[in-house]
Amino acid sequence: MSEQRVGSHDLIDIQFSIDWDSGEGHHHETRHFYNFHVWRDIDLLPQDIQSAIIDQQVGSQGSAKVFAGDNVPAKSSFNVKKARRKQFNSNFKGRIVEPFAGRFYPQDIMKDLSGVLPGSFLPLRVTDLDEQDITCDLNHPFAGFNFQMSSKVNAIHGTPDEHGGRCVDPMEMLTQHQGMQIRHQNVPTDFYSNGGFKRMDEVADTAFYSMSRMTDHLDAAALANVKDLYAGLLPENARVLDLMSSVNSHLRDDVKTAHVTGLGMNLEELEANPRLDEKLVQDLNKTPRLPFDDDSFDAVLCTVSVEYLIDPVAVFEEVRRVLKPGGLFINTFSNRWFPPKVINLWIDLHEYERMGLVSDYYLKAGGFKDLHTWSLQGLQRPENDKYSMHTADADPLYAVWAYKA
Repeated sequence: MSEQRVGSHDLIDIQFSIDWDSGEGHHHETRHFYNFHVWRDIDLLPQDIQSAIIDQQVGSQGSAKVFAGDNVPAKSSFNVKKARRKQFNSNFKGRIVEPFAGRFYPQDIMKDLSGVLPGSFLPLRVTDLDEQDITCDLNHPFAGFNFQMSSKVNAIHGTPDEHGGRCVDPMEMLTQHQGMQIRHQNVPTDFYSNGGFKRMDEVADTAFYSMSRMTDHLDAAALANVKDLYAGLLPENARVLDLMSSVNSHLRDDVKTAHVTGLGMNLEELEANPRLDEKLVQDLNKTPRLPFDDDSFDAVLCTVSVEYLIDPVAVFEEVRRVLKPGGLFINTFSNRWFPPKVINLWIDLHEYERMGLVSDYYLKAGGFKDLHTWSLQGLQRPENDKYSMHTADADPLYAVWAYKA
């Protein structure tokens, strides 16, 4: 019997990825689409991607080069607007907001700015400001960049008995926030003004973390992909530092390591982690200095924890010191956190800007190379997950990594 092939009216499960380069590093995003309607939505894709879907079997892969201006509007100087500082709505939808150079805001935050529709949540970037004036860039954050797109057919469900429905535009979804994770024209973004590294709860962290939390902080689908990401990046038989560690080091059973050191806030949690060969308790917000010799580790992992650091650049400098030359430092995170202890800035930023913030830690610390940002979205949340009644989507994943120069 011949293998099933994608028909022109089928529903399929498919994933799309894009890869692109900026002056800062390499950027990758993957999104999964379940029950993608071929007849309704395939015309929105590049021709080379379409050819890798229609009449193809499960596992079929395709790729296409997409040039600047083909998918998002071309960059235009007419979209760069100068306004008075008082046009920035500092009391925006009940929140006190300040403008900072390099940061993104909803366009509707500007009052009476030409080219902005009332209620628009499209992003604008503040590129310059002083006490009187503010310069706003309304161009799409991804304008001016070429990218490589790829696809993979994961399942074929056959032709549905369906009438109507709404289109899904994978190109728009893949690119709508790209560009928000990089600096504007290589100028550092102002992430560091106005108390952004304060928290709701400024009581000593040792008190908050004294209670053991024997739980994972991502759903099972997201956790599996964190493990896969680490497995693909870690060298074999590496000496690993699991920074801000807990009950899980997110290492697959088939990942061979020479030694794994866990440094965290709760000894009971560390003792419950089966991958740790060494366990240390340390509050990095009180003592950023790491208790290890120079060039001690092949890799440092920090999973869903970077958002709690109040002096992150100092910690990143320490990680660089204890890494061997060429050693990997990777941070992964999602959109979940402990509200009392997350830094205020993290809450204020768009999810893609958070990749830019973490990237900036590497750039400010210095001594790192081959910076990468990475994201994964659209996975299905496991049915037995406690949040499955609230959302069908798994936790989104974001990662930033680089290597010691």
